[in-house]
Amino acid sequence: MARRLPKVDVVIVGVGWGGGIIASELTRQGLTVVGLERGKERKTEDYFMVHDELRYALRYELMQDLSKETITFRSNTNVRALPMRSYGSFLLGDGLGGAGVHWNGQTFRFLPYDFEIRSKTIERYGENKIPDGMTIQDWGITYDELEPYFDKFEQMAGISGEENPLGGKRSQPYPTPPMKASPPLKMFAEAAKKLNLHPYMMPSANLSEAYTNPDGISRAACQYCGYCERFGCEYGAKADPVVTVIPVAKQTGKFEIRTHSHVRRILKNGNRATGVLYTDVTTGEELEQPADIVVLTSYVFNNARLLLLSGLGRPYDPATGQGVIGKNYAYQVIRGGATGFFEDREFNLYAGAGSLGMVLDDYNGDNFDHSDLGFIHGANIAISQLGQRPIANNKAPQGTPTWGKEFKAASLKYQYRTLAVGAQGASMPFRHHFLDLDPTYKDVFGDPLIRITFDFEEQDRQLAAFCAERAGEILREMGADTVEVNGNLGPYDITPYQSTHNTGGVIMGDSPETSAVNNYLQMWDVENLFVIGASAFPHNSGYNPTATVGALAYRAAEGILKYSQNGGGLVG
Repeated sequence: MARRLPKVDVVIVGVGWGGGIIASELTRQGLTVVGLERGKERKTEDYFMVHDELRYALRYELMQDLSKETITFRSNTNVRALPMRSYGSFLLGDGLGGAGVHWNGQTFRFLPYDFEIRSKTIERYGENKIPDGMTIQDWGITYDELEPYFDKFEQMAGISGEENPLGGKRSQPYPTPPMKASPPLKMFAEAAKKLNLHPYMMPSANLSEAYTNPDGISRAACQYCGYCERFGCEYGAKADPVVTVIPVAKQTGKFEIRTHSHVRRILKNGNRATGVLYTDVTTGEELEQPADIVVLTSYVFNNARLLLLSGLGRPYDPATGQGVIGKNYAYQVIRGGATGFFEDREFNLYAGAGSLGMVLDDYNGDNFDHSDLGFIHGANIAISQLGQRPIANNKAPQGTPTWGKEFKAASLKYQYRTLAVGAQGASMPFRHHFLDLDPTYKDVFGDPLIRITFDFEEQDRQLAAFCAERAGEILREMGADTVEVNGNLGPYDITPYQSTHNTGGVIMGDSPETSAVNNYLQMWDVENLFVIGASAFPHNSGYNPTATVGALAYRAAEGILKYSQNGGGLVG
């Protein structure tokens, strides 16, 4: 029998970017909030003097223990799903701050086209442009409506950047100037301009200069150490929830964080959530946390899984296309870039930062004509200087032996003579791409794992091939002696790392028939339950998702405050 705890105003499940933003906004308005985090406490001091590539980048110390909980994967419904036993395609963060601790800090706003993708595509090209089975839909909100919340996230995080010449309109500039442009970035910009393209510095959560945000949180500037992705930042220069929004919530005295707390069910009475059931993993005790409002702010997979385990919302059925929980799972198309090898020029690639890059959007969204192309949307094309750490970086031209004397000579020669231009492509949803509960495999508590059914489509293959050619053109203009174009996208393979940009499963929209949450991320079916995160995305854009997650979280916080005062559905 679970022990029942005193009731609070709000209980939050998962304390990363979404949970931190919700907690900071609600506690400042006087609400009492409990944040349940299944991982351990994390703080900046944990990362002092630990630039350890083996420990963090290759042994995944900041990631979820897959022996206790993982996902299962299959490419289609005719094959059996199998568990992901070791990390590959994506990384699942764990602990206070979640994936917001180990991210690179690339902070793009989705394009205006993204939020009205179905309407805008049909308006320009006609309904036949959308292939059979593709389930794109408008988000139930426009870019202009979300813009103030993008700005609020950027001001809080201190984003360093410059205006995107092809992006949506901004209400004010970025709070800090762009990062320093290294020689490779300048080469990319010059080459792109010669090709009549529109490069700009990548928007970065790695601070270009010391900054104090509107909440009074001060952080130091980035040192360009090259240890961002898969690492915590020892300087606090990379915006993460632990050094930004969580301290603001804690200072109110209204926010209690309970780590090692694994939420297993959302409790309900009729069409109302009454709290959550969780296990204290240090003692094994089951506890019930009652609350007036329940907010899911965990990762994409766990948001969908908790709803399915709790019997909340209508599970998606790919056979009929009916239901919403698990619908529109999407990913990212990362193949579609090119690599350039230089014979007589070297670059200092060891220095870098997670968001040090030059990018262009000429081939993103609907910024170019798709009339004669076999795909919609596109990708941002960029050169990034992340910091070429020694273990995981070992480029050599195609045809080089993969071991022995020749391999060693080539890898040494090209270690600092290789530049890559990459494409980060949008992922469109299809009727047969979805999340559900696995009927066979369970976690350490005996609960079914979430199952992914997904594969790349012809849409993705054509997008990747197109963007790879564009990346190759830029590298040739940059003067590379040898350019290798990588536009061949085969079936989706979960074993090599690609991107931790999983989206969908609890999508937003303007109707309960086609979406799980409204544009405040309030469940249509359960008015005191809000579901925050990239699980709300009806598709994934050609960008990193974090800024859009943050903007939607700020809007959701506003909605939760309205609901706490007046109740009822926030959207008619």
